[in-house]
Amino acid sequence: MDSETPPLQPIIPAYHVRVLSDLQLGQFRAGTLEILEQVGVHCPSDKVLRIYAEHGAKVDFDRQIVRLPSDVVLEAISHAPRFYTMGARSAAHDLKLDGKSLYCATDGCGVETIDFVTRQRRTSQKDDVARMARVSDYLSSIGFYWPIVSAQDHPETAPLHELDASFNNTVKHIQSETVMGETLARYAVEMAKVIAGDETNLRARPPLSLLVCCIAPLAQDKEGMESALAFAEAGLPVGFMSMANTGSTAPATLAGTVVMGDAEIVSALVLIQMAYPGAPVFHSLMPGIMHPHTAAYLGTAWEGGLLYAVGVELAHRWGVPTLAGVFGTDARIPGWQSAGDATSSLLLCALTGAETGSGLGLVESCTLLYPEAVVLDSDIYHRVRFEAGGLEVNAETLALDVIKQVGPRGQFLRHRHTRDYLRRRAFSDLSAAQDPLQAARAKVDWILEHHQPQPLEVTQQRELDRILAAAERELS
Repeated sequence: MDSETPPLQPIIPAYHVRVLSDLQLGQFRAGTLEILEQVGVHCPSDKVLRIYAEHGAKVDFDRQIVRLPSDVVLEAISHAPRFYTMGARSAAHDLKLDGKSLYCATDGCGVETIDFVTRQRRTSQKDDVARMARVSDYLSSIGFYWPIVSAQDHPETAPLHELDASFNNTVKHIQSETVMGETLARYAVEMAKVIAGDETNLRARPPLSLLVCCIAPLAQDKEGMESALAFAEAGLPVGFMSMANTGSTAPATLAGTVVMGDAEIVSALVLIQMAYPGAPVFHSLMPGIMHPHTAAYLGTAWEGGLLYAVGVELAHRWGVPTLAGVFGTDARIPGWQSAGDATSSLLLCALTGAETGSGLGLVESCTLLYPEAVVLDSDIYHRVRFEAGGLEVNAETLALDVIKQVGPRGQFLRHRHTRDYLRRRAFSDLSAAQDPLQAARAKVDWILEHHQPQPLEVTQQRELDRILAAAERELS
């Protein structure tokens, strides 16, 4: 039986903080421009290199190196919109990136799942994407959905099957981080058109967006950049993420890691604006810190959360929205470490003004799905939502009249004011449980049993099936 998707509850900060001073922001901006002009970035796509060359970049086609003069960078990025809407299948769940609210997504794209029934670790499948889309559809903390794991039972066309499972199981916006290459991108855009209904609505309320990872140090991925161009041509938002790793693929200083990662992202944002001025784009800095003993990529080292907030401020300095790192954890199982990893980075990114963030629901550095992890992370999300929302102070909440009426050594339980306001208090349904992990698992089971999002129209389902079949024929 279908049930209504609950309204979104974004984090709306009542106050803000600054991590970087204006001087520091200026230093980073100048450093990024210097890197792009004097060092450049590597890009192994002739199509992309030609676009750069046609718009004033200095391109070495033999070495596939692009150097971008500062005036070229600044002119191109000036066309990027600061605010826009990421649409959803349900208009009530559109994401208005207006700088006032933070919307969060699940993490992705993991490769293993703790089975919903057997609790055994196994390779992820399309059905896992579908189930978690349903869970995410129900949770008011989830503003948009990343296919949380990969559809490895459809190896050649996994990204498209992930979109199919997502569109069929949530009315919320979908953001893919796996649609790589122009061919896959064209099919994905066609699927988005089916959901939007027509091209006008597709551009006004795009139901699909794309995230592309840069390659550290200072390189772009051919398939990623060409898929981004296809999305931008259709009016679908595209963003670029740097995951530079302090000490291995980036300098051993945090500032050096940040400025190099920023240069990678900005080089890609500039390309999109050269090709399609005004196309919606976003900036995403999610670096790691190399552990000196194991060389592991740590996304949640003690200093790591600060870098995510720095990325928010850099994005805004360039005049674009951001996708912040707010939940990813290096923990191997849900527990104290995953909770600690999430809370500070989420609050800091919210208070620095992030528009979007991702990371709910995976552990082991974004590779393993415990179904209950997204419910546990959702609980943390709401804690931060209230902390960032600030305190309401007025005559009614100060309750001076009530305090006078009750007086010394009185009690407030009988007072109407108490009854009215206690009903407005929100409490975790996990913290009161004897075993929060077990309670979270039970909540996942309850959602899957009782919540069925509004289905696609039959004609839309048939069109998606047709697109998938065509992709299978071409790519298998």
